[in-house]
Amino acid sequence: MAKTVKDYIRTIPDFPHAGIMFRDVTTLFSDARGFRIAVDQMLHPFAGEKIDKVAGLEARGFILGGAVAHQLGVGFIPIRKQGKLPGPTISQAYALEYGQAVMEIHADALQPGERVLLVDDLLATGGTAEAGIILIEKLGAVVAGCAFVVELPALGGRAHLEKLGMEVHALCAFAGA
Repeated sequence: MAKTVKDYIRTIPDFPHAGIMFRDVTTLFSDARGFRIAVDQMLHPFAGEKIDKVAGLEARGFILGGAVAHQLGVGFIPIRKQGKLPGPTISQAYALEYGQAVMEIHADALQPGERVLLVDDLLATGGTAEAGIILIEKLGAVVAGCAFVVELPALGGRAHLEKLGMEVHALCAFAGA
């Protein structure tokens, strides 16, 4: 039987804390066939749509986003944790389980009206993706959709992003948190 994207993802119990089932996509990335399947499937829902840029969320979103941008023949935009980009940036805070973090994008990364596909490896609560969406929209660009490899439906990220009007696609889902 043919393997699915989910078959390439390793689960590591109790990482980074007891009770967490960590969904490790590095095993997907290290397998040429699995990686190609994932990139192709991330593109599929957006076939025929105008996409000007792909934005990837730090850090595994860079790996996926770069590959997706390459396949689409468009540029790649990194959305990074605060203090990591060298040029002038704009920032957006977002909530973590305990506290807050900040994401940034270069202030000149996008032009008004550009259509951007937002990419990351995992959709949990949707907080990081929401910060990315806000940054893209602050620059006047339009989020064409959001693509993820893994979704954790119990954490409500899809519903959160859909309430923001986003089209959300995930290649596979895992139960639990």
